[in-house]
Amino acid sequence: MPSAVTPTPVQDGDPAAAAPGEVPFDSPTPPQPVKTVPTQWILIGLGTVAFMYFARPVILPVFIAILSSMALKPLMRGLARLHVPTGFSAAIVFVILVSVLVVGFFQLGRPAVAWIDDAPQHVADLKSRIQRLYPNAVRMTNAVAAVTELGAESPDGKKMNQRAPQTVEIKDHSGAASLLDWTETVLAGLGEVLVLIYLILASGDLFLQKLVRVMPTLSDKKAAIEFSHEIQQSVSNYLFWVTIINSCLGLLVAAGLYFIGVPRAGMWGMLVAIFNFVPYFGPVVMVGLLFVVGLLTFDTLSQGIMPAGWFLALHLVESNFVTPILLGRRLTLNPVAIFISLMFWLWLWGVPGALLSAPILVMVKAVCDRVPRAAYLGELIGR
Repeated sequence: MPSAVTPTPVQDGDPAAAAPGEVPFDSPTPPQPVKTVPTQWILIGLGTVAFMYFARPVILPVFIAILSSMALKPLMRGLARLHVPTGFSAAIVFVILVSVLVVGFFQLGRPAVAWIDDAPQHVADLKSRIQRLYPNAVRMTNAVAAVTELGAESPDGKKMNQRAPQTVEIKDHSGAASLLDWTETVLAGLGEVLVLIYLILASGDLFLQKLVRVMPTLSDKKAAIEFSHEIQQSVSNYLFWVTIINSCLGLLVAAGLYFIGVPRAGMWGMLVAIFNFVPYFGPVVMVGLLFVVGLLTFDTLSQGIMPAGWFLALHLVESNFVTPILLGRRLTLNPVAIFISLMFWLWLWGVPGALLSAPILVMVKAVCDRVPRAAYLGELIGR
């Protein structure tokens, strides 16, 4: 019967290996591999951000066109159920979109230009209203200004500003030229976006068909179809319902302002619908604008806060009840993730990036929810 092998300790510093059957007590433990993010992925991410920043004149219209076409996909699916050909459906949806944009431009553009032209008069009226509503604050401001003037006297008792300053008139026509260039750039970009929207809608499922063809096996083809359909449906439903919600909010705000007696109520309603696409900052800006409009329109403070109060009440109902019910928990986003996305895209692409921040975040969440390796990121983005 074989005897049990007894481990024999090996002395420290003994260069000889342990004899057969002997187990050294001080054998080192093999190091465990540490999972780190490869440097190449970090460089790829930074390079992608830099490319998106410097190539935004080309990439931004493509992003806007893709997201806008996704928002219009429910209309395309509705026409497809009526057996309308894809090309004809794209033409119908495109005509509706252009008509809405033209009507909105004339309803918003002309009143906005007129209101901006009267901005100096509005500022003077606002100053007089504030002086009448808050006389104590005005007296305090005048007292502070008087003390400041006393402090501006020279040591010999003469004021430093006795000599009238010279008036220098500078005629600069660069502002009008820059405004004209900006308008041309916006119109050119809008034309590019409209052409891309029509081509994307008219192509139908061409991209999906190409994707299916490059897949090697039948199971991969089925998985690609299901993956693409689920992501497209989630993002298109989100964009469609958010557009409907913001449009209804703008109509309700405009109707309330009209009955209150605010001039250009339709313009303010359209601004509410547009600014509501920007999380957090959009509603805050509209509350401030409507408060100023109320002070310019009415004589008392209680009436002046009515426009801003009406919008704020509707916005609270929309953000806390209507949007969560219509979108559901699956597409509800984490407020911290929304704010971080807003800051990032606002820095990267400016105001258009702020408008696209929430839809892009929804698209990222829809992809992460269906990719097992990125499921943790989708959990962080969601509420």
